[in-house]
Amino acid sequence: MPLSVVILAAGQGKRMASDLPKVLQPLAGRPLLAHVVATARCLAPDAIHIVYGHGGERVREALPAEELRWVLQAEQKGTGHAVAQAMHAIPDGHTVLVLYGDVPLIKAGTLRELVSRAGPQSLVLLSARLPDPAGYGRVIRDNAGRVVRIVEERDANHKEKAIPEINTGLLAAPAGRLRGWLEALRPDNAQGEYYLTDCIGAAVRDGIAVEAVLAASAGEVLGVNDKIQLAEVEAAHRRERATELMQRGVTIVDPARVDIRGEVSCGRDVMLEVNVILEGKVKLGDRVKVGPGCVLRDCEVGADTEIRAHSVIEGAVTGARCIVGPFARLRPGTRLADEVHVGNFVEVKNSVVGEGSKANHLSYVGDTTIGRKVNVGAGTVTCNYDGVNKHRTEIGDGAFIGSGTMLVAPVTVGADATIGAGSTITKPAPAGKLTVERSRQQVIENWKRPERKAGPGGAS
Repeated sequence: MPLSVVILAAGQGKRMASDLPKVLQPLAGRPLLAHVVATARCLAPDAIHIVYGHGGERVREALPAEELRWVLQAEQKGTGHAVAQAMHAIPDGHTVLVLYGDVPLIKAGTLRELVSRAGPQSLVLLSARLPDPAGYGRVIRDNAGRVVRIVEERDANHKEKAIPEINTGLLAAPAGRLRGWLEALRPDNAQGEYYLTDCIGAAVRDGIAVEAVLAASAGEVLGVNDKIQLAEVEAAHRRERATELMQRGVTIVDPARVDIRGEVSCGRDVMLEVNVILEGKVKLGDRVKVGPGCVLRDCEVGADTEIRAHSVIEGAVTGARCIVGPFARLRPGTRLADEVHVGNFVEVKNSVVGEGSKANHLSYVGDTTIGRKVNVGAGTVTCNYDGVNKHRTEIGDGAFIGSGTMLVAPVTVGADATIGAGSTITKPAPAGKLTVERSRQQVIENWKRPERKAGPGGAS
């Protein structure tokens, strides 16, 4: 059957104590809602409908590139009312899969099972067994073990509250049948709301088969209602992603202190030290070692390269056998060839650095092309910005740039040229020659440092 997904994302989330709508709270660098949408897309549905309310346009603006159908729930009257807002756009012949924008760790495989078991004469809900089920609706079964209804926590009696099997709220149902059940809902409960869960009892009365699929783990169905639960979900997500990498052969020194926030591909024998953050699309070649405290974002690191402690790499590509850091920064547009060294407190932006070249200390290289086997001395700055435009610096193979050099772009340094330390180079430096630019050193005799005169109140 064709599939329509409905994601409920209208809740205010008062317990978050935040101006940010609940479904936009960040998990691994992305809104909670974005995680749910990404999982839903794995099912290749005909349409994804998002029911939004609190936060209005902010929620829509958070996913601008997504092909989504937005449905406004102007008044929040419960989950049944929310789903009903989306039903006018869903054909009767579809299966409807209901998800929640604040349940971000649900697996695509679990959802596929729900959808595969649902049909024109069957409704399937996702349940879970929790050691502490407080706060959740309970799944009520008859003596034969068949699901007969869901009772919400506030409406449950003492015996029902002791039931460990809870309703997660996720379900798959035939659209035509679901439409009728929603239209018949009444707010006869402690909350005075239209409960989606009342459709379970309606399905049973109509002779529709109701099946509860038990979630593989409680973590998969964790909901987020406050910052404590957000931290718990973040920790669960972090463990899950770290486990995936370790299963693929990556050595992670402490899985609790590595954050995988994007799409990561790794070669063999990769090692991640503590407090590493990987964001966006990151590709790590064979035997790459990433030191403690490093942040890698949308980058590619070649085989046998070592990223030393507290370095930041964003939008850059390194070759093989490079050494980067400690405390180095590679900014977007940077490309390092093989065996390049970029050392402590060196920043490289929008530059190409040739094979075997080194910039080991305290330098800025911006909008520059550096040839092979170039040595960039400590304190070198490519002065690429004139206040309006950026200009390029070209440094030929084998050049030696002395410490404390200012290269004022646009400027060219020829192959095998040497620049004397402390020079400010504004004109082309010829190949194979020593170029020095320094003012004459002078000693001023009989000069005394000015002294502060004591005021009325004495020296300060």
